Amino acid sequence: MSDQLNGKKIAFLATDGFEQVELTQPWEAIKSAGATVELVSLESGKIQGFNHLDKADEFAVDKTLTEANPSDYAALVLPGGVANPDTLRTHSAAVNFVKAFVEQSKPVAAICHGPWTLVEADVVKGRTLTSFPSIQTDIRNAGGTWVDETVHVDQGLITSRNPDDLDAFCSTAIEEFAKA
Repeated sequence: MSDQLNGKKIAFLATDGFEQVELTQPWEAIKSAGATVELVSLESGKIQGFNHLDKADEFAVDKTLTEANPSDYAALVLPGGVANPDTLRTHSAAVNFVKAFVEQSKPVAAICHGPWTLVEADVVKGRTLTSFPSIQTDIRNAGGTWVDETVHVDQGLITSRNPDDLDAFCSTAIEEFAKA
């Protein structure tokens, strides 16, 4: 176990429909780097992971959005999957939670469709991001620049395209979180 993140508290924001590996691989990597990790969601209980379109495992929520305070965390991770960020961006509490991290200049790592929530939080204008290709128009329409890269960092936003990019996403997120 590394102490690169030295006990920093990292929030993972997700709800039903997240791409399981996009939560579990960063979770384990960030935890192994010495961070304390917490799963934050819309409601208490468990949330449903997916392996693409197939149901996978359920995960216990540590805190709801009403219990979690962005000021208590050093950084935020936004896993993808299609349904997860699409649902989160329709809930003002989730959007405000994400926006607070950016306003407090805390790093936010988003993969695949995760940047949809960044778009909804109105924090991509003037920034360069990558994502799953199908949301590149949303990023551009929100004033951002979209690039097709394994991982891209811009002013604290760490973004990647899909599960194939997870190794680079995890190592870059840890590197950026360590600086925070």
